[in-house]
Amino acid sequence: MVRKIAFGFLWLGFTIYAFFLAPPEQPGTFELIKNLSTGQWQGVNPLVIALFNLMGIWPLVYSAVVFIDGKGQKIPAWLFVTASFGVGIFALLPYLALREPNNQFVGKKNILLKLLDSRVTGIVLTVATVLLVAYGLKGGDWGNFVQQWQTNRFINVMSLDFSLLSLLFPALLGDDMARRGWKNPQIFWLIALIPLFGPLIYLCVRPPLPEVGVEAIPGQQPAAN
Repeated sequence: MVRKIAFGFLWLGFTIYAFFLAPPEQPGTFELIKNLSTGQWQGVNPLVIALFNLMGIWPLVYSAVVFIDGKGQKIPAWLFVTASFGVGIFALLPYLALREPNNQFVGKKNILLKLLDSRVTGIVLTVATVLLVAYGLKGGDWGNFVQQWQTNRFINVMSLDFSLLSLLFPALLGDDMARRGWKNPQIFWLIALIPLFGPLIYLCVRPPLPEVGVEAIPGQQPAAN
């Protein structure tokens, strides 16, 4: 219950900040979003371009965990994940507040779950992230970015959204590791304490999710007949 209340207050606090306390909306924000979405990046700070595109990577990272976690939930996980592609942590915080602990996977993986569970997916996301981060760091103007962060609501809220997505991934990590029979506190904290790349590395190295009737969870004794 404490966890649910904490996530609920965090969602409420971030919502209030985004709409009432963040820097004011600047003219041309809609045009900036349109240009970022359509690849018209001329004159746009590469750091903003990288951040905007990384906000598309994060929902995919969460999808690789939430769709599996959602198999054992009463709430439709797909609805929250789909919404997160548009509004980021605003959609995922309610899921984190409403979900129940779920350290088992019952059933078989469909095509979508197999794709999300694949290490290839993790590798592709990691490569894309490395390219985006390198692009932003190589050509980005930090002074301009800080100025925009201080004066532009879109840049400010997007940056904080990115930070919360990085900080809250461990809320799902423990159960996902348990579903795979991977109980290692050192690995958990190593992944949890490395922003962005920790979760990506996890998707690349985590053991495949076992299916009921296909293989037993590592370290678990088969049930007696």
